[in-house]
Amino acid sequence: MRTEAPLLAPIFRSDGQARLLSVVLIGGDEVSVTDLANHADVAYPTAHREVARLLAAGILRERQIGRTRLISGNPDSPIVAPLREILLIATGPVVLMSEELEKIPGVTQAFIYGSFAARALGVDGPAPRDVDVMVIGDPDPVAVYAACTRVEKRVGRPINPTILSEHEWSESTGFLDHVRASPRVPLVGSDA
Repeated sequence: MRTEAPLLAPIFRSDGQARLLSVVLIGGDEVSVTDLANHADVAYPTAHREVARLLAAGILRERQIGRTRLISGNPDSPIVAPLREILLIATGPVVLMSEELEKIPGVTQAFIYGSFAARALGVDGPAPRDVDVMVIGDPDPVAVYAACTRVEKRVGRPINPTILSEHEWSESTGFLDHVRASPRVPLVGSDA
């Protein structure tokens, strides 16, 4: 399946490639091709092809443990650091907010909405200035705000969290109906 270049970072070949690079370069850990495909939400054959291209270009490196190939960023490549910086701004909020919110007890669902989500999902419009995050459940608000502040510092964009209980999320209001009908990028929960 061929995807278009992402609106948030049109310098990448495809949205799938940008997501794969985000998982590897922003996460920083070694990851198997199977886990990489799952985290980047691409088919395994697509991940396998993209990894082969990125290995050949010297952007990624691999290490074999038994039958498992572990993929990571190549620290000897002169373009890995600049790529990481671009990815932090363009796709970092998704990767980093997912990691942060998964650690907070009480978060049952979380997603990005608003202009950042719309651009990430290919809806034309102006470049987003900030990132709107909806957190649903009963988490400690201090932990949520601290997580947003940590991500905000890394991605260079304001992160605006809205925290709602399950009951509040189920209500019908103009704002919530608009959010439900608009593009959303899942971070945690049933849609993630």
